[in-house]
Amino acid sequence: MEDNKNTDITENPELENPVTEENLVDSGAPQVFTPSGGIVENAEAAVASNEEEEVALADRVKVVSPFKLVMKRFFRSRLSVVGLTMFIVVLLFSFLGPLFVPWEEKERDKSPSYRVYYNNVLHEETGSDGEEYDYYVISTNRPMTLNSHAPAFTYGVRDNGERALHVLGTDKDGYDIFVRIMYGGRMSLLLSFMVVLIYTLIGIVLGGLAGYFGGWVDMIIMRIVDILNCIPSLPILLIVGAIYNGLNLSPNLRVYVMMGVLTLLSWPGTCRLVRGQILFLREQEYMVAADALGFGVGRKIFKHLIPNVMPQLIVTMTLGLGGTILSEATLSYLSLGAPKEVASLGQMVSLSTQSMTIMEYYVLDWLPAGIMIILAVVAFNFIGDGLRDALDPKMKR
Repeated sequence: MEDNKNTDITENPELENPVTEENLVDSGAPQVFTPSGGIVENAEAAVASNEEEEVALADRVKVVSPFKLVMKRFFRSRLSVVGLTMFIVVLLFSFLGPLFVPWEEKERDKSPSYRVYYNNVLHEETGSDGEEYDYYVISTNRPMTLNSHAPAFTYGVRDNGERALHVLGTDKDGYDIFVRIMYGGRMSLLLSFMVVLIYTLIGIVLGGLAGYFGGWVDMIIMRIVDILNCIPSLPILLIVGAIYNGLNLSPNLRVYVMMGVLTLLSWPGTCRLVRGQILFLREQEYMVAADALGFGVGRKIFKHLIPNVMPQLIVTMTLGLGGTILSEATLSYLSLGAPKEVASLGQMVSLSTQSMTIMEYYVLDWLPAGIMIILAVVAFNFIGDGLRDALDPKMKR
């Protein structure tokens, strides 16, 4: 009976690796029987091989953090890279450019020089043949006080007697156009960043309180938002501009007043966004767990709810920068923003409306400033669109 049993086990031809006297010879390595009756030689080597394969697979898998994933998506978009490049160029030009140009923001070129002035008055005359002829008169004079409307790449004299180059010439007041564009871009960027930062903070605080508490808190805050949204912004800006024009406020104070007005008119949109997101997020499971753990109100709002709204806020802030620059340029264009002593891109563009002579013959007085505004606004819009796509987990890449 035992011989038959051994024969069934060791000489079964259906086994994958049948146990025979040959493979039962001690080879110095452990041998493991399979459930089907086969044998696996060198089991330790097999286990080590499996472990090596698992380690190799772990080495090939790279864990990417959410921030790196967002950056990868952002830089994959060509428009995002173009917008970021344009923003860096505008930033360097505005903040580092004045270090390499001798002229100052409020420095005038008072050196006298011959200048050609165009009299934009149409004259009509009837010739001897009875036909009417139209012509313009070009007059030349020598201003003794300012080197106004100097051509590009000409030299002027500074207040200290040093000769310096005007890259884009001078405007009608003798200011260097190239330097004024730099300082105007600096003011537009600083103003837009400050306004966006302030109204975003106000919107986060009020929107967070309204969305979390609800009830009478939500009702009061939302009614204030509705009132501000119903007020037409342009008439308010006109009234404020007329008031501080009549009060003869200092240039710096006028800039602060303009910044405050833009902030007051801009925070309701951010407040509504934050409130709507928190109304959705406060019902999630992790907020129920936070309530069960006894977390305070401030911790739940500003540590658990607001961070989940930040992707939408970042996109809103980026797009708001371009809108704020346009608002500042519009106010300066309407002579309601920065005074003449302070360089402003909108004010430089408004020179084109003062006379057809400047519009037609002195293009450098206003066109470069308009191009600067376009570059800044387009750059922020491209960056905002790229961040919106990169922060959206539903986007298919």
